[in-house]
Amino acid sequence: MKVEIWSDVVCPFCYIGKRRFEQALQQFNNGNEVEVTFKSFQLDPTVEKGQYDDIHQMLASKYQVPYEQGKEMNAQMAKQAKEVGLEFNFDSVIPTNTEDAHRLSQFAKQEGKLYELMEELMKAYFTKGLDVGDHGILLDTADEVGLNRDEASNVLESGAYLSNVRRDQQEAGQIGVQGVPFFVFNEKYAVSGAQSTESFLEVLNKVYEEEKSKPQVQVLNKDSKTEYCDGDSC
Repeated sequence: MKVEIWSDVVCPFCYIGKRRFEQALQQFNNGNEVEVTFKSFQLDPTVEKGQYDDIHQMLASKYQVPYEQGKEMNAQMAKQAKEVGLEFNFDSVIPTNTEDAHRLSQFAKQEGKLYELMEELMKAYFTKGLDVGDHGILLDTADEVGLNRDEASNVLESGAYLSNVRRDQQEAGQIGVQGVPFFVFNEKYAVSGAQSTESFLEVLNKVYEEEKSKPQVQVLNKDSKTEYCDGDSC
């Protein structure tokens, strides 16, 4: 079974949804048969480093609410994160552009380190309060997951893999992604948002049973009917 996840490293629901999906995968009896990959998606491609004083101001600006209301919204998000074992330190979060982080993730995909890198980038942003738009931070994170630092540096400095990032985002538009996280199972079933662990497990079982009940050789057309599950997304 193939699972594609469109997400952004600065999307809180993406990190929460990732953890809930992982919990479902642990309960799924055939987890070793699931191939998981991430697709690039930028919540705001135009945001610049230093554009906002902090994440509370950014959220308040996005939803046109008072600063204190934005801060309370983040506090509620932190509570949701804690329920799945994640620590969100919003007071330390540094709003930034994620294009370079996504380019690095495309390189990590080629090197077989994509899943590990996405976890560490999200942790760096939400828990450690690091600027995931800074090349030094990105290279340190690349080191942590076993990527070659010199090669990663060449990727960041050269602008490599930008076309891959753009292609993922174009594909998202073609299949109707309006918010992330967005999970696609076997190019047929879609789940939008940070669904519950139980919901993810139900989908995993459904797709697996359908896959095993049909002939091994089967073409799954992207234009086939897709089922959507509403939920929390950015």
